[in-house]
Amino acid sequence: MSHPLDAQALDQLFRTARTYPRWQDRPVTEAQLRELYDLTRFGPTSMNALPARFVFLQSAAAKERLVPALMEGNVAKVREAPVTVILAHDTRFPELMAELWPHTPDVAAMFAADPPWAEVTAFRNSTLQGAYLILAARALGLDVGPMSGFDNARVDAEFFPDGRCRSNFLITLGYGEPGALHPRGPRLSFERAATLL
Repeated sequence: MSHPLDAQALDQLFRTARTYPRWQDRPVTEAQLRELYDLTRFGPTSMNALPARFVFLQSAAAKERLVPALMEGNVAKVREAPVTVILAHDTRFPELMAELWPHTPDVAAMFAADPPWAEVTAFRNSTLQGAYLILAARALGLDVGPMSGFDNARVDAEFFPDGRCRSNFLITLGYGEPGALHPRGPRLSFERAATLL
């Protein structure tokens, strides 16, 4: 079933893919966002917990709600991008575990008995799902600009006032402006970053 992807696919996903700070004036449609989520949801998470929640900000009005929480250097990126995604995690994800992980009926109770475990599970796995979204976007021909540089508490108060979800990071989506790129930053070699035991 599995076989290595060709060099062009690997370039698009990793080797020549870049983090874009500026965007072309080309829309990203709802159909594209649905296709993007449809790919993202198949990435593995612990016990199929799927704790990530995605808020797709498309309209200027929606993006302006985010602006007060942004560091100054990120304001233009969000305003210019066709879509900005708030990647968050659902603190009550165990409520869906009976549906998502049905062969362990007591898994929700296990999480309820250990709130720190539930929190780290939600945060870790939503982060994974954010990474899957980045790769899925690239696979679909979109460019991305993942970013920190914002006030999580302000984002949560504005977009998740009931406290159920907590923001993790942001991802701008669209078609990047190649002329705005800096030279690619260096990467660590295998010898500097990895250990074989």
